[in-house]
Amino acid sequence: MPPSAKIDAIVACVAIASIALVDRTTSWGVMMAEIGDPDPLAAAGPPAPAGAVPTAVPFQIVPLRGLPFAAAALVLVVYAIASGSKWALMLCHVAGGGLWTAVDLYVGLVLGPIIGRLSPPARAEFTVRFMPKMVVLMPTLVMMTLAAGFQIGIDYGNLLQGTVNQPWLVASMVVVGIMAIIALGILEPANIAVLFEMRKPSPDFEVVEHLMKRFVATAGITGLMQVATLLIMTRVATQ
Repeated sequence: MPPSAKIDAIVACVAIASIALVDRTTSWGVMMAEIGDPDPLAAAGPPAPAGAVPTAVPFQIVPLRGLPFAAAALVLVVYAIASGSKWALMLCHVAGGGLWTAVDLYVGLVLGPIIGRLSPPARAEFTVRFMPKMVVLMPTLVMMTLAAGFQIGIDYGNLLQGTVNQPWLVASMVVVGIMAIIALGILEPANIAVLFEMRKPSPDFEVVEHLMKRFVATAGITGLMQVATLLIMTRVATQ
């Protein structure tokens, strides 16, 4: 591949990462819980009595200890594109896409019903532990999947007019485009709004509950759309 094309791909990768860090904000979940910030509820004192209205607790919207892992993923993607390593590109694309799909499905179909049955104090505790990690995790997975996947399409010539896989990849781009609109217009704003509401001295937990329901519902929708992407990608790989 010409050097100019590789440079363009790297620039695109960095742009995707920059947008994604403002963009969607699910496994790395357990790992991020372990390496995340110190317990944000530690300063809140003993548990509140049953039925009590929870109050705001200090926490970081962006868990700084997770940023080195996101940076390492970005470096790996840049290396994969610059070197033209098929193994590295496949690793980034398959790992990122698989985790992205799994997290969306898990949040929408497994965590969603559980969250809906939690008491308000438990829901507040879950929110301040879980949502900040999504701010780092999801943009990283999106960047890995899209940047590496686009480069693979170029390297294999699957985006050229008249190739057998070109219609399938166009269909995949349409699905991913719809998912990006949902993420940018609904999922990410809901995530950020929840975190800022929880930072207030007296959070409105009715607002938080409404936003969490929106977050979980849209994560489930994008997870189901990810299944369509899996069907397309496996078709492309076997033609």
